[in-house]
Amino acid sequence: MLFNSLNYLVFFPIVLLFYFVLPKKVRYLWLLAASYYFYACWNAKYALLLLFSTGVTYLSGLLIASARKRGKKTEMKLWVAGSFVINLGILAVFKYSGFVAENVNALMKALGSSARMGAPDVLLPVGISFYTFQALSYTADVYRGALAEEKNFFMYALYVSFFPQLVAGPIERSTNLLPQIKQPHSFDVQRARRGLLLMAWGLFMKMVVADNLAPLVTEVYTNFAAHSGSEIALATVLFAFQIYCDFAGYSTIAIGSACVLGVDLMRNFNQPYTAASVRDFWRRWHISLTTWFTDYLYIPLGGNRRGKARKALNVMIVFLVSGLWHGANWTYVLWGALNGLLIVLGEWTLSARSGLWKGLHVNPDGAVRRNIGRICTFAMICLTWVFFRAQTVSDAFAMLSRVFGSFDWNAMTAWVSGWGLQTQLVSLISLLVLAAADALMARGVDVPDKLQATAFPVRWAVYLALVFVIIVFGAYSNSYTATQFIYFQF
Repeated sequence: MLFNSLNYLVFFPIVLLFYFVLPKKVRYLWLLAASYYFYACWNAKYALLLLFSTGVTYLSGLLIASARKRGKKTEMKLWVAGSFVINLGILAVFKYSGFVAENVNALMKALGSSARMGAPDVLLPVGISFYTFQALSYTADVYRGALAEEKNFFMYALYVSFFPQLVAGPIERSTNLLPQIKQPHSFDVQRARRGLLLMAWGLFMKMVVADNLAPLVTEVYTNFAAHSGSEIALATVLFAFQIYCDFAGYSTIAIGSACVLGVDLMRNFNQPYTAASVRDFWRRWHISLTTWFTDYLYIPLGGNRRGKARKALNVMIVFLVSGLWHGANWTYVLWGALNGLLIVLGEWTLSARSGLWKGLHVNPDGAVRRNIGRICTFAMICLTWVFFRAQTVSDAFAMLSRVFGSFDWNAMTAWVSGWGLQTQLVSLISLLVLAAADALMARGVDVPDKLQATAFPVRWAVYLALVFVIIVFGAYSNSYTATQFIYFQF
């Protein structure tokens, strides 16, 4: 069930109605049933896989707590390791077995061997990477003593399967989400207003911005040989906004849906394209995943406590794993590696760059330096997006060679002219609206709260305008083509 579907438009009000009407003691059971129905709409049998992962991590929490009470530290580590091995093993089979088989077979062929490795023919369960990491964070948090084990299996199952963020995040922490869902919430008009506004804004990002840019990007990336370097460069910039609005749009709808239910999910994006460095970008982009890897991989590896070289190695390991988490393809691995390398190089050259700015009589912490940093960061991030979006590594390098070797402004102008006036206007105006909203948020303005505090006519004029734009230039636009959320494939 997609957020941008009529099914969800019917499903969500029904969930809300029964949630706030049912006795408080059983509301979590209703949310649990609704969450499993939501997931089963994609593939009912894979709901059993979700249930199995939930059972493994639930049991591991109980066993870890029991071992702690008996002072058995080795046993605690054993149960943690078992939980991670089983869950990551399931993830490996469904997501990476084909990738491994393909590369092993290519290697065997190169060595002249006729042996071939088979791979199970399985469909990737939607959201498996997200709910697996969320469940494993519970195991790790119980092991660390960050929270007590959850004894109510159904309550814990709701934590893993909470439908607003089940299939594409934010990847919640047990310390944040579990206490909230254990508390029955009363209907709050202010929260409902804020949540519905966030949902509408998320739909605008997805349906008006991302889905209108998607055909333009696809046209170039599926047939890049027919396009000049300038067209590839522009398509890459458009993809930067497409993936941002697609993924942040999902997260915003998820946060808004949970808000109406009385639950506060963590912020997943914080105006990432205003970042002044690649490291800063990753503090703002997919925050729930970045902090997950920081807490459960980077810090256990030693973080920045073991010297400059070890810190650089830890950063590279985290980003290589992050790339692989995104997909079983060398393009994602290289994308992760490039981001890690840019962060490492950025840190190693920091003092030299600060000295250069001072030599040019430019304040390293001033507005000029920050704005130049933002432009350079955006350019570097766009370069990495080429590898993320390209179908193969060779395609990515071929596209970059065209960008730097056949940059033709006239070809780009002709391509844009061929979009048609409606596509041109919708793309330009929606991006300007997005930029304005992000600029306000970057200045610390809480746009939803600010809007709710305005006069009734102004507030409702904005609400109606937003709905009108979503309907006319999204769902019912002649040029609109609905697309699945990009991160569903991860």
